[in-house]
Amino acid sequence: MSEATVIDGKAFAAKVREGVAGEVAALKAARGVVPGLAVVLVGDDPASQVYVRGKGKATLEAGMESFTFRMAGTSSHDEVLARVEALNADPRVNGVLVQLPLPGQIDERAIVDAVDPAKDVDGFHVVNTGRLATGLDATVPCTPLGCQLLLRDRLGADGLKGAEAVVVGRSNIVGKPMAQLLLRDHCTVTVAHSRTKDLPAVVRRADIVVAAAGRPEMVRGDWIKPGATVIDVGINRIERGDGKTRLVGDVRFDEAVKVAGAVTPVPGGVGPMTIACLLANTVAAARRQHGAPEPD
Repeated sequence: MSEATVIDGKAFAAKVREGVAGEVAALKAARGVVPGLAVVLVGDDPASQVYVRGKGKATLEAGMESFTFRMAGTSSHDEVLARVEALNADPRVNGVLVQLPLPGQIDERAIVDAVDPAKDVDGFHVVNTGRLATGLDATVPCTPLGCQLLLRDRLGADGLKGAEAVVVGRSNIVGKPMAQLLLRDHCTVTVAHSRTKDLPAVVRRADIVVAAAGRPEMVRGDWIKPGATVIDVGINRIERGDGKTRLVGDVRFDEAVKVAGAVTPVPGGVGPMTIACLLANTVAAARRQHGAPEPD
């Protein structure tokens, strides 16, 4: 059997971002509106700082306004809440994103739910998660949305209909919304996790595997049905053995590529799609807030 197709998330994300830039230009020409994305960063977590810089750069490249608010790691819950409420009221800001995780003294769930649902471009607010779960229009979390776009591009609508999909991971950020999106695309969906009995056998049934458990290289090649499409959401840094580290996913790539029909790499797979979908969510929020029609 030949090796799997390696899905190029970076190239696909570039197309999405190009489309977003076109929508931004059209909205500015038609309505005089420039979408604005505000990011709140609390503390000095190195990974969060890298993510926030990347989001700011991508926002500007798409022709949007970028607002970054850096707050001390000692900031109180009320101080962060006040910042979010100010951004909710700011007409220049169409999307509000609070970078997670937050320091321990802050009630993370309360801060997420303080964001105006109309500006919740992360799709984490209980209103958006509830609308998604009940089949209503909603802002979808960026990572699951990116996975859905990759699957649709790879398999097409007919390839998704009736397919057996297994999501490994049950987080509110990826696993649960991913399952809802797959159901919307008419897949038969199983949500599995680290405590699932005989997890390899469950995964082996799947035509589509979305690995989002946060465990390095947990899904092995012999777990995968020959020809399956594998979407690896994991981003884990592990020791290389020479004192340095490397990034790996939740799937053992060198094994999976010999069995699967298609697989996303780490890095270069789902990661670039997350930021591209954040930009798409922001311009969509701006359109709704200004009564502009949704693009095709």
